[in-house]
Amino acid sequence: MVLRDPSCEDGPVPTELSVLTSMITPAVLISACAGLILSTSVRLGRVVDRVRALSERFEEMAKKKDEEIVLFRDRLEMTFTQLDWLTSRARHLQRAMTTFYLSLGLFVATSVAIGITAAVGGEYAIVPMVLGMIGVAMLFMGTLLLGFEATLALKSIHAEMDFLWKLGRHHAPEELRNRVGPRWWRLPR
Repeated sequence: MVLRDPSCEDGPVPTELSVLTSMITPAVLISACAGLILSTSVRLGRVVDRVRALSERFEEMAKKKDEEIVLFRDRLEMTFTQLDWLTSRARHLQRAMTTFYLSLGLFVATSVAIGITAAVGGEYAIVPMVLGMIGVAMLFMGTLLLGFEATLALKSIHAEMDFLWKLGRHHAPEELRNRVGPRWWRLPR
């Protein structure tokens, strides 16, 4: 990147400060990518932990007879539904992490390209701009994938809470069920 010196009629004059300033923008985006990579990694770890817990629960259910487990069919349906959503969530998170890592690499390449472009006198200035724009597009795509994953997470939580209300209704005494009655409108009686 180059700055124009108002006292110079010959055109752009590269300065060390302008090059350094230009290299800071990709560094900020690199930091943003790192934060998104870290939070996405944590979310993926939680999905993996949840899958393991559901697998253990499923194995315990498989060892018992249907009649021994309250709402066996409902539990089985919830477990399979949860596993399906968790699989989709894990795929979205993996794709998001991949795009964030690619974006991170592109921002590092952008920063390097800015320095090289300044060293060769401003030629090929289009290269850092193209690298940066592709990096921003990848960052945007990764955030969209996180949005899709968050939607699935919310659906999963709602389905699990609906099942817990149903289980609670099965076990709760009649006077308690009547007291909290308005919340039951979503569940079939």
